[in-house]
Order: sequence, then C-alpha cells, then structure tokens
Amino acid sequence: MVPTLKFAVFLLALFAFVDASSAEKDFVQCEKIVREWARSALEEEIEGDGHTLRDLLFFLHVPRTGGRTYFHCLVKKVYGAALECPRSYDKLRFDPRKPKCRLVATHDDYSIMSMLPREKTSVMTVLRHPVDRVFSAYEFSVEVASRFLVHPNLTSATELTKRIRAKHKGVSTLDIWPWKYLVPWMREDLFARRDARKMKGLSYVNSNDSYNVEEMAMPLHQFINEPVVLDTVHNGATFQVAGLTNNSYLAEAHDVRHCVQKFTILGEHVLQVAQKRLDNMLFVGLTEKHRESAKMFVNVVGPQVISQIASDSSMEGLSKIKSVTEQNSLLSDSELDSNYHQDGTSDQKTTENVSTENLEGIKKNMTVEKIMEEYKACISPLRNSQSVRRTNSLREISPANFSKEARLLVPEAVLQQIRSLNSLDLRLFKYAEGIYAKQNERMHELVTTEELKSVSSDSHGIRLWQATVLATCFAFFILLCVNARRRRSKLKI
Repeated sequence: MVPTLKFAVFLLALFAFVDASSAEKDFVQCEKIVREWARSALEEEIEGDGHTLRDLLFFLHVPRTGGRTYFHCLVKKVYGAALECPRSYDKLRFDPRKPKCRLVATHDDYSIMSMLPREKTSVMTVLRHPVDRVFSAYEFSVEVASRFLVHPNLTSATELTKRIRAKHKGVSTLDIWPWKYLVPWMREDLFARRDARKMKGLSYVNSNDSYNVEEMAMPLHQFINEPVVLDTVHNGATFQVAGLTNNSYLAEAHDVRHCVQKFTILGEHVLQVAQKRLDNMLFVGLTEKHRESAKMFVNVVGPQVISQIASDSSMEGLSKIKSVTEQNSLLSDSELDSNYHQDGTSDQKTTENVSTENLEGIKKNMTVEKIMEEYKACISPLRNSQSVRRTNSLREISPANFSKEARLLVPEAVLQQIRSLNSLDLRLFKYAEGIYAKQNERMHELVTTEELKSVSSDSHGIRLWQATVLATCFAFFILLCVNARRRRSKLKI
C-alpha cells in the first residue's frame, strides 16, 4: 500500500474514532439532561384521587383530535363562558387569576401547569391515533393556507392579514401553536407552486391521489419529512402531555426534546412521564370513540361539575350563561374560529352584571340527560359548517380534495414512515386505550349504582304507598265496627 493511501486510511479511521467518541459524549450529556428532567417532572406530580374534580379544569387540547367539538358542544355547555379563564389560547396575555376562573382550554402543553394552582387543578385531554392525527394536521395546514390563495400574491395576502389582525384584539389560528408555524410555512409553499403553474401555463391538473398532487400542494410524503413538521407534529401528543413542545414554558424543554429526537432510546423517559400524567388526569377521551367519550365524560365528570357549580352561591350570571353558550353553537364557522380562540371574552362581558340564578333551578336544568341532548344537537351543525368551509377552501387547489376514501390510496411505505416517526405517540395512544377501558368500567359502576339508588327509592315509595293504603283501610274498618256497635246499642235501648 502506497504511503499516501495509508495516510488517507489512517485519517478516515481517526475521523471515525473522533465521531464515535463525540457521539458517545453527546449521548451521555443528553441522557443526563433527559433523566434529570424526567425525575423532576415525576416528583412534581400530585398524588391523590385524580378522578375527583378540583377547583380548576385544564382541557389540554391536542391538535386535530376533535377538541373544538368537545370544547363547544360539551365542556363549555357545562361551564358556560363566564367561568372560562380569559385568553386561554393567548400565551402572552393569559391570566388564570380571574375571579371564578374554572376552565382553561388551550393548545399549550402541560408546562402551563406552572402558571396554575397545581394542587387545585384537574386535567383532561383527548387523544387520537397518531397516523390519523398526522393526516389531519397535513390536511388542516393545507386547508387554512389555501384560504389565502384568493389574493393575487403572497405579499398581498401577508400584508392584509397583518392589517386585519392589528385591528382585532382576539386570537386567530395564526397565533396558535402549532399552526403559527405550519400555516405561514404552508402558505408560502402554496403560492410558490401556484406561481410555478402560471409559468408553465398549467390551468388544470388531473390526479387520482389527493395526497400527491405536487403541482398544487406539497405532497404528504414530503410534508412528513420537513423540519418544522418533525418539530411540531410527530410525537406531538407525547411532547404536549410531557410539556416539551417548542411552545413550552420550561427553559429546558428545547434541550430535552432535541436530545430525544437525536437519540430515540431516550424517548422512554418522556413516555414514562406522559403515561404518569395520563394516569393522574380527570378524564382521557378518544377521538375514535367521540360520542362514547362524550357520554362517558357527562356521566363521570358531569355530575361533579354540576355539583361544584350549584354549590357556589357567590357565582353571578348563571341565568344567562346557558343562553349565551347555546348561541355560540349556532355561530358561523368563521365566527366560531374567532370566538374559540378569544376564549369567550365577549361572553364574559355580557354576563358580568347578570342576576344570580336560583341554585335549585341550576340543579334541575343542568342534568346529565340535558347536557347529552345539547351535545347531540350541537355537533351536527358544527361539523356541517366545518365541512362546508373545508370544501370552499380546497377549491383553490383541486384535485387535492381530502377524504377518508382518498387516504386509502396513500402507499404503505408512507404510512409506515409515519408510524416510525410517531413511535412514542403510538405507544401513548395504546396506553390511553387502557385508561379509557378502565374509565368505561367506572362509568358503568356509577350508572349501576345510580340505577340501584333509583330502584331503592322507587321501592321505598311503593312500600310507603302500600302502608298508607293499608292504614287507611284498617282505619275505615275500625270506623265501620264502631258504627255497627252503636247501632246495636240503640236497638237494645
């Protein structure tokens, strides 16, 4: 071997050794960072009965899980706008210290608990199968970004958006994690593709695969590998429950998250924390069992909320809360988007000076059955409005018309890559299914107990009625006997 070649081999071996040594050093450092965070996070968990409602309910809204439907048609139906903490989705101006603040609903991750009275706060969430959630995140990013294509160019769309947002104090989709990252990025991509079509003279594109129409929108297989998606979507549920998103309040969140992304084996520590937090939650719902989850929430949590509200004699404005909430469910989809992210601040102003409702009236009107009736009446118009808006938005990029049927055409290789990129979320979802099954058992036990109480009460009522009838008959019989004796005494005289 010539000396030059030997030297080259030596250098390659040296670089490989240095790289291996550096990688090992990075792993040791990352392992220390992740372990220390996990130990601290587990120590902070409050021990006790997590299934008993505390003073404040934090609805940890994992994106694309049907959380908006839960919020408007279920949770807010119970609590009402006046009890919602203002600006829940506005991280910079969120203030949980508002008097009578009982409900926080936000895309922020679990780290927001650092701003809340932890020992007085219950947490609930809804999880979805990771593959479906990634599909939905892709679809929603494209849908919202495509609404800006009515503008002649990207500059016009961006400037108009800035002016509109400056005039309104509310919080829009573009302010909310993770859409504040995904939508502007996707918007820029859509305009670039439209400009490319114009240069090529393409006025129409024909395709049978809605998730791979490259001329119109970023294909799904490209979307899932983009850095912004790797940082905000994949394993997003696990990072959100663990409090480690790129929107976290924790100073160490960035380092922990990137260590886990670099060394996947360290994800075990994050998963352990997320699972522990699910165990301690008041309620865990599943998107795939949306109606069943709603019924379970109403039966298990609903009576506790009703009892809590009814016992608060200092609460004001309850006579109007129900009517205001019902009006919210009938708003147009654009208004609903705005109000959802403004967290009902306008509703709170409406109800501040309203007279107090009679507490017995609250108990009578806010029953489990009533809540379920309102939930069923709310979800249909809400979903219809969402469907109409989605159809109108996607017209700009047809034939990228997303549907459950179109998802079936996505290649298995893409699906497998999504599963691989969301290994933590897959395991967390499986764990959540086990929690859901236990909740279901608990619900049946509660319902059975209530039915037995009802039967016992009915039986007691029947026995009381029977005793009353018997006593009346016996008294009537005695009266007849006395009268008969009197008549016989008169005859003898």
